[in-house]
Amino acid sequence: MSVVETLQHLIENRRSIYPKAYTQQEISSTVLEAVLRSANFAPNHKKTRPWRFQILKGEDLGKLSSEIQSLYQQQTPEKLFLQKKYDDFALKMSQTSAIIPIVVQYSDLVPKWEEIAAVSMAVQNMYLTCTAHQLGCYWSSHPIFHHLGGFLKLEENQECLGLFYIGTIETTSE
Repeated sequence: MSVVETLQHLIENRRSIYPKAYTQQEISSTVLEAVLRSANFAPNHKKTRPWRFQILKGEDLGKLSSEIQSLYQQQTPEKLFLQKKYDDFALKMSQTSAIIPIVVQYSDLVPKWEEIAAVSMAVQNMYLTCTAHQLGCYWSSHPIFHHLGGFLKLEENQECLGLFYIGTIETTSE
């Protein structure tokens, strides 16, 4: 397959694959680092590199799950609270090998929308890298994630735009 064909294949086969389809097999640090490294090649105006990514796995996923459940319970009016949604936060985390919080750091050198666009392009690079490694992944943008600043130790000019879930999936030979 030529480079062009390979690229086209990755673009056409990129999908959001949710934790219920993950096998819970561990992903090597080398592969997770490759996913993060690919983000660094996203275009960004004035070279601000506004993304701030870290890999959470193992015990950190349990802590993140507890924090999200707590925030959901605190932030959701009782009449809108859904026990299933509360439980689903923990279930998804338990099915996931790693999560990368999607954090933007605003530089004030360019408009905020440009920084968000650059972060989005970095996430697309991570999607394509996961696809190349035959991993499942998806960007979840539940509004509660905007309240993770304290847990993630975000600075005043940073914002969590969501969580990028990654997991191993059953693959079929082509």
